[in-house]
Amino acid sequence: MSIFHAIVLGLVQGLTEFLPISSSGHLILAPWLFGWNDFNDLAIQKAFDTSLHLGTLIAVLFYLRSDLVPYVREGIRVVVAPKSANKAVGRRAWMFVLSAIPAGIAGAIAEDWITEKLGTPALVAISLMLFGAVLVWADRQSGTRDLDSFSTRDALLIGAAQVIALNPGTSRSGITITAARKFGFSRDAAARVSFLMSVPVIGGAVLLKLAKLANDGIPKGFVTPMIVGVIAAGISGWFAMWGMIRLLRSRSFTPFVMYRFVAGISVLALLASSFR
Repeated sequence: MSIFHAIVLGLVQGLTEFLPISSSGHLILAPWLFGWNDFNDLAIQKAFDTSLHLGTLIAVLFYLRSDLVPYVREGIRVVVAPKSANKAVGRRAWMFVLSAIPAGIAGAIAEDWITEKLGTPALVAISLMLFGAVLVWADRQSGTRDLDSFSTRDALLIGAAQVIALNPGTSRSGITITAARKFGFSRDAAARVSFLMSVPVIGGAVLLKLAKLANDGIPKGFVTPMIVGVIAAGISGWFAMWGMIRLLRSRSFTPFVMYRFVAGISVLALLASSFR
């Protein structure tokens, strides 16, 4: 795998993981569009994907460090020393952990089926447009809730919505933002809910995949591309979160929805033209 390909895929992963436009879908579309064939088998592709997700995990941990430190501290305290804990913060921390369970279970059960049946360019294109329309519909709600109101009900329902994001093209951040907006969160709060919910989901997946990678070993010739992928995904992921929060202070999610439709229509047009 070339360093250039690793950089491009790292940038794609970082920019699309936190923006509501589907990282898994774009990681399928980019190699398809450019005709790249860097992976001899699925195991090697999964190993490289692990490095990209490690990069975005580092990005979200760094970006949300001021939020995560009290959540981790109070989350531990509410279990081991409840009398001295800030119970509201501690319980909310565990709600974010709870939100990862539905997608974690579904992913573990259906991973092979998803890999075999979903993720074709046509399905990615349709999913981009379909769930883009759902996002713009939910974004019309006049939500005012903030992060402090995140509840067990929100964790279960928005967490369940993440299961849909196992379909490439849906977007984990997009579907969680859609659900959060539908349940009355403001745009800024919906984005932050999505970012915080990504920590246990991405973190859990990365830990499991790193354990498998440690057991199987890094594929020959992939050490440097994986390191480059981590760096590219981490840097671009941080800028994606920073940029989206700034954008949402004055605008809606409409620009992202417009992009989803342009991308989806373009892919379907390319398929119809037999260009790819």
